Amino acid sequence: PWVSVGTIPPGLHTRLRVSGCELLSDGSIRVSHLDGYDGRDFISFDPESGRFVAADSAAEITRRRWEQEEVAEYRTNYLKHECPEWLRKYVGYGQEELERKEPPDVHVSGREEHGTLILSCRAY
Repeated sequence: PWVSVGTIPPGLHTRLRVSGCELLSDGSIRVSHLDGYDGRDFISFDPESGRFVAADSAAEITRRRWEQEEVAEYRTNYLKHECPEWLRKYVGYGQEELERKEPPDVHVSGREEHGTLILSCRAY
């Protein structure tokens, strides 16, 4: 478990992890990693220092555990090596589509629901 047992109040909770890399126009890569809990920042990872940054005292428990379990090495490897490798691979697969110059085929539809007009736009 990534949150200390006994600190989680009963009920439904959410966890969100955002981890990835971005290919910049100059060819460099920007990486990021953030874990959220119940709609708030919980813990993030700084790949330059190889350290986790706890957002509050509850996250400090997780930070210490992950440092003991050497999770930072895995995160660093993923963000600096695996993620950019996959990104370049998949961008290569879609290069032709990325360079396409014709405008997309766009379809707009609408429906009224409870007095509110709901519009949907799809672009292909």
